Amino acid sequence: MAVPKATSEKGSGADAPMNRRRMLTWLSSVGLAGSAVLSAFSNFVFIKPRATYGQPQRFNIGKPEEYPSGTRISLDERRVCIVREGDKFAAISTTCTHLGCIVGIADTGFACPCHGSRFDQDGNVTGGPAPKALPWYKVSLAPNGEVEVDKDSEVEPGSYLNV
Repeated sequence: MAVPKATSEKGSGADAPMNRRRMLTWLSSVGLAGSAVLSAFSNFVFIKPRATYGQPQRFNIGKPEEYPSGTRISLDERRVCIVREGDKFAAISTTCTHLGCIVGIADTGFACPCHGSRFDQDGNVTGGPAPKALPWYKVSLAPNGEVEVDKDSEVEPGSYLNV
C-alpha cells in the first residue's frame, strides 16, 4: 500500500491555503493596481482644459432703431465703439494698439488715458506712442434683425454696414 506524500504549506496552486505571505502579496497587488488606475484617471482629468477663454467674440448689440444717426457709443465691456452715420454702421476697437488700454471717445476721435495716444474719428493714429490704427470689425445684420459685431473678423477701415 502506498503512503500519501505530505504536502507543505508553501505549495502553490488553487488548492493552497491562504497564508500570511499570499495575503500580503494579494493586498499589495490590489493596492498597486488601484494606485495605477487612480493615477491614470487623474492624468486624464488634468489634461482636459478647465479654462474659459473670455466673452464670445461675436455678439449682438441690438436693433438698428436703438442707435440714432450720428451716434458714437463706446461699449467698454466689449471694448468696441459703435458708430452710426445715416444708414451705415461700423464697429471700431477701443483697445489701444500701444499697450492694450481702453481708449475713450474724445472730441477729435479717441484718446488713451494711460500713455497719451490719440486717434481720429476713424481710428487712425494722430499722436502718441501707438504704433498702428485702431482695428475695425465686421458688422452684419443677424437673422433676428439685430446688428451683430464679429471681433474675430477685422475689415478695412471705412467699411460700413448699410441697413
